[in-house]
Amino acid sequence: MRANFFPIFNNSLLVYNEAKNNLNESHLMKFITNSKYELIPVVEKQLPEIVFITSYPPRECGIATYTQDLKNAVQEKFGTTFSLKVCALETTGENYNYPEEVKYKLNSDAESNFSELAIKINADKNIAMVFLQHEFGLFGGVYGNFLLKFMKHLKRPITTTFHTVLPNPDDKLKEVVRKIADYSDSLVVMTDISKTILMTNYGIAERKISVISHGTHLVASFDNLQHKTKNQFSDRVVLTTFGLLNEGKSIETALDALPQIIEKFPNVIYLIIGKTHPEVVKKEGEKYRNFLYEKVQNLHLENNVRFINKYLSLDELMDYLQRTKIYLFTSKDPNQAVSGTLAYAMACGCPVIATPIPHAKEFLDGAGFNYDFQDANQLAEKTIELLYNPKLLREMRLNALHKISPTSWQNSAIAHIELVKSNSKKHKIVLQYEMPKISLNHIKRMTTINGLIQFSAISKPSIESGYTLDDNARALIAVTKHYQLTNSEEDLELIKTYLKFILFCQQEDGSFLNYVDKEGNFTANNSNENLEDANGRAIWALGEFISFNEILDKNMIRKAKFAIEKSLKNILKFHSPRAISFAIKGLYFYNLEKESPRINHLITSLADNLVSKYRGISDKKWKWFEDYLTYANSILPEALLYAGLSTGSELYKNIAKTSFDFLLSLTFKDDQIKVISNQGWYHKGKTVNQYGEQPIDVAYTILALQTFYQVYEDESYKNKMKIAFDWFLGKNHLHQIIYNPKTGGCYDGLEQHHVNLNQGAESTISYLLSRLAMEKTSNSIKEMEFYEEVFQNK
Repeated sequence: MRANFFPIFNNSLLVYNEAKNNLNESHLMKFITNSKYELIPVVEKQLPEIVFITSYPPRECGIATYTQDLKNAVQEKFGTTFSLKVCALETTGENYNYPEEVKYKLNSDAESNFSELAIKINADKNIAMVFLQHEFGLFGGVYGNFLLKFMKHLKRPITTTFHTVLPNPDDKLKEVVRKIADYSDSLVVMTDISKTILMTNYGIAERKISVISHGTHLVASFDNLQHKTKNQFSDRVVLTTFGLLNEGKSIETALDALPQIIEKFPNVIYLIIGKTHPEVVKKEGEKYRNFLYEKVQNLHLENNVRFINKYLSLDELMDYLQRTKIYLFTSKDPNQAVSGTLAYAMACGCPVIATPIPHAKEFLDGAGFNYDFQDANQLAEKTIELLYNPKLLREMRLNALHKISPTSWQNSAIAHIELVKSNSKKHKIVLQYEMPKISLNHIKRMTTINGLIQFSAISKPSIESGYTLDDNARALIAVTKHYQLTNSEEDLELIKTYLKFILFCQQEDGSFLNYVDKEGNFTANNSNENLEDANGRAIWALGEFISFNEILDKNMIRKAKFAIEKSLKNILKFHSPRAISFAIKGLYFYNLEKESPRINHLITSLADNLVSKYRGISDKKWKWFEDYLTYANSILPEALLYAGLSTGSELYKNIAKTSFDFLLSLTFKDDQIKVISNQGWYHKGKTVNQYGEQPIDVAYTILALQTFYQVYEDESYKNKMKIAFDWFLGKNHLHQIIYNPKTGGCYDGLEQHHVNLNQGAESTISYLLSRLAMEKTSNSIKEMEFYEEVFQNK
């Protein structure tokens, strides 16, 4: 029987494509064409709106920068779920030229303006939520009590973020803060210490308070040497402090510590980055900066201190921080709850020596040192101790990255939007995670002339880990699918590399070895481990690769065919159900171009093996091929479905669907996917281990869902594809991203309390396979939804 192939809506409809090209940039209106090519307007639904009340750039202020970063992150993650607007706070005499997202402006010195703003927001039925950024000094009145007039009249859910929480308040301060809390639907603070102060000093209920740490930017590279070679500080030991300059930063403490440090390390250079705070300039000009200049001269530090007196772009700032050996946080204000500068430094892998503000006390354990306020001798001692101990510096650098990673702006956006979802009363919020652009950056970084490197330390390829057939086989499939979209020469070079590696791994008897060291030698692991699964993956890769014969070089296809033919004599020796399943999938694709009775016979023999395993184990409650669930489970029913498509066997198809639906019933709960844990397999009749999830198992599930959706057109499979893919984007029990959009890499695992930040080949290719599956499926979904909307609006 001829093999059946079910592409996902590959026919690109003329009407749909013409209509899609007529979408205007504002997305307020779209046009479609009917059969006579007449334009029909279709009005899109307005998105629920979130309004941020805050200072906002170009105003130079830490709160302004914070809010813009948060707003941008929410836009990146949920841009088709919400419309994001800003109410910019100004004082008398200020008049900034704001970007288009600023919908309102509020003179925070004028009390009457606050109630007027509430009336405007109440009148806009589309506003679903208000995010208020609170800092003492932003709002007029005693302790900013003008704000209360706005909150009293507001009839929309409001979340208030306290950037500073003052301990031991007087009666008036306590009254203002408690009223703000009473008017708020939820409160956000950035440290556990701030939460405790609100509860114990202000009597605010714990249930109302969420801790969402100060957001941080993802960094593309953590290889400091790569950056140091670009600038004049390449031979210097860089210490850094940055931020808007003011007396509270106590930079003079670091300057007083420098002579002791320089005595031991003469090549130290201390960078003081940032302009003077605009509010300070208004009151006293550059008095504080001039004081620091004078101190540098008096201490003869001219060769060891540089002032960078400018407001840096984010890229410039990140570059300086990645060049930094130790970050010095010198604030003398014990009531400063949190520091964005400290968080940004840790995100760049900087060990930090800091005064003991709450933020530093909570985050620096193992990632730096605390020292007493304004104690230059302690600061010098701690700095010298670290510089004398490169091993400790490296450990602290890694600890900094691991401690700060949950605070990425992407994760912060997810946490804030979860609050919107829980607080929204009038708007039903259905979160739509935005799919990131497809990126091969990390894969390219991980690929040498020999192949795809196995492991990565954070985002830095670990060449010592060598290469595996497993990874290069998956990479061949993924990059070939990407090449189908791009026709890129860069993709083609990667494809050649991965194919060459697979062919290198094949032995004279047709079998494949899996492990290759950095020098290109086969390792002892090939003798110590069962390589059946790796051999099955190689056959899958070669077979699916051959199915792209119309777009690939005939010489490459010829080599792949020769290799798969050479391997066929070993296929029926497989015992592993996963090896059998990978082989079936590869043979199915290999058989598409020209059906072969010999290949059909092999597929039937392998499929019968799976059926035999299923019949021997399954019962009314346990509909599976083994008495346990381990890794790559989805490939078993998917392979049996492919066998059914190839042979026409309804038995294969029925067992495939029954077993797959059984697997899905165990892995999809509460609108989330939770794949079988690698910390302990799920045995029949036993308890499921809840934690220890790997990207590869999510990817295999998505690929299988795609296949089942193609065949059965069951909407539940399509919906589960999206749910599973959202796992990479933060829809998991930690509400944290697994895919890193900055590097293009995918983290290696989701544990109970943390994410494994290493971005190895297996995880990164798994994400790419998943993303490409979503790209293909989402295009067809958009097409169908487009026409549904057209018919509804006719």
